[in-house]
Amino acid sequence: MQLRATQRSMGCLVTTAREDDTLVISLNQPKTLNALTETMGDALQELIPQINADKSIRSVVLTGAGSAFSAGGDLDFLNERVASDASVNTAAMLDFYHRFLCIRQLRVPVIAAINGHAIGAGLCLATACDLRVVARDALLGYTFVGLGLHPGMAATHFVQQAIGPQLAARMLFTGEKIKGEEAVRRGLALSVHDADDVLPEALKIAEKINDQSAIAVQTLVQTLRRQNEVGLERALQREADAQAHCYAHADMKEGLAAIVEKRKPNFD
Repeated sequence: MQLRATQRSMGCLVTTAREDDTLVISLNQPKTLNALTETMGDALQELIPQINADKSIRSVVLTGAGSAFSAGGDLDFLNERVASDASVNTAAMLDFYHRFLCIRQLRVPVIAAINGHAIGAGLCLATACDLRVVARDALLGYTFVGLGLHPGMAATHFVQQAIGPQLAARMLFTGEKIKGEEAVRRGLALSVHDADDVLPEALKIAEKINDQSAIAVQTLVQTLRRQNEVGLERALQREADAQAHCYAHADMKEGLAAIVEKRKPNFD
């Protein structure tokens, strides 16, 4: 699929391309499976006012470059949190969440084209989008607890709205990873496709949206998001406080060590 490149943001950490009235935003660190970093979040935030100012953009598709949507949080960032005081970490995590949840500030619908694995914070970012389509072989999971960490970036908020409290609790408590077809069965995504077809399918949905009244769609975006965001800031504050507590615990160090050593963590 040939898209017209429009701009690159902050060292190409995030790139954009245009398909008619739809803007495609790509997380662009394929060597790290698009792990979310503070600088990537800054690059994403930089785009928001520019997109909102361009009235010719009527929808946005968010996807990942390479084989993954996003593998989640960056290990260097997590290690920094372990070495920091809890009082610092609460503010740091809230700041990190808002860097990526800035997609909720877009005036147009945002469709997540989950072209590959979406893990931890990566899946949180996809869940914060208005609509989702997913690759058949993509693994999706809110894997925080297996790291010794409370879920964050609105995981506890948006996933319950997407799939209901019981399935949400199951995914959050167990950290299980599911594939695309199961994600559709649970209501986490609209449809499942081969990886190469995920972006084209997201663009088809975007095209149908683009054919509707712009004012009607954009006011509807605000209505739906405002209904969904009741209690969001309270959830984010609670998540940030809980994550700060977890960073100070030995389980978090064990979880990070297990990732580096490619083994199962041994929690007490």
